[in-house]
Amino acid sequence: MTNQISQGSSGATARHWLALDGQVCVVSGAAGGIGSAIAHVLGDAGARVALLDRDEEKCRALAQTLNAKGIDARAFACDIGDIDSVRATVNDVESAYGAADVLVNNAGLLRPGGIEEIGLDAWNAILRVNLTGYMLCSQQFGHGMLKRGAGALVHVASVAAHHPQTYSGAYSPGKAGVAMLSKQLAAEWGPRGIRSNTVCPGMIRTPLSAAFYEHGDIERRRSAMTASRRIGEPNDIADVVAFLASARAAYVNGAEIVVDGGLESMLMDLVPRPGFEATQTAQTTQTTQTTQTTQTAQASQTDPRTLKQGRAS
Repeated sequence: MTNQISQGSSGATARHWLALDGQVCVVSGAAGGIGSAIAHVLGDAGARVALLDRDEEKCRALAQTLNAKGIDARAFACDIGDIDSVRATVNDVESAYGAADVLVNNAGLLRPGGIEEIGLDAWNAILRVNLTGYMLCSQQFGHGMLKRGAGALVHVASVAAHHPQTYSGAYSPGKAGVAMLSKQLAAEWGPRGIRSNTVCPGMIRTPLSAAFYEHGDIERRRSAMTASRRIGEPNDIADVVAFLASARAAYVNGAEIVVDGGLESMLMDLVPRPGFEATQTAQTTQTTQTTQTTQTAQASQTDPRTLKQGRAS
């Protein structure tokens, strides 16, 4: 699927449209799949990109890749959950580029575990990065924005902020906290020229999750749970982040944009409703009427919803 912002002949037009030329964009968690995609899209749009990550080696490798494309990017080792590390990184970034125009809070941590058995250390470790780290980066990089009276904060949360992701420790509570942190920043800093918005990704294929989709028919089953009938790619998120970072989103503040291929919209379609069975599966274009028995047989082969509805043998 062609990426309309970051790829192809539309690149020059997109660069002009986003108007990010020369702006200093800071991206945390830059070495990851979504983070690196965000860095590429912002860099392609003309931004100077400060790459933050605890994995300094991967971060430097990304910087070299971006530099080879003619993008001004530098790597900065940073533990966003540590105030001293964040302060030092802010100083380093400002020494190299000046005050940040855009901050993308993207770093994230996921550790499995149910509420019944999760230890306090594991709970705090997730919140330290996924929530406290976002606050610290917003606070410290925000000082320069507030002095200038302009800036954009974009926080990468998750659809798990709206729906509990069970047995994932503090992940959902942390992401829900990010969404509210963003709204609070918008309320407090909006009158001073700062915008703060949240992007909530759904199921996105990244290097870390790629192997997961090699198991059985996971990709088919998951794709069938979305309205778009596919798994998202990092650039699906990066393009929305770039829009929110740009002046094109000048009147967007305190918003949450869900980028999930319509996963949330399909929620009620997963609930058994006798008498309301689908007359057409996701994979067929058949328009002639068929019997309910035929419909059920087709759905059981192509749509995981039939398992939840108890119609599969």
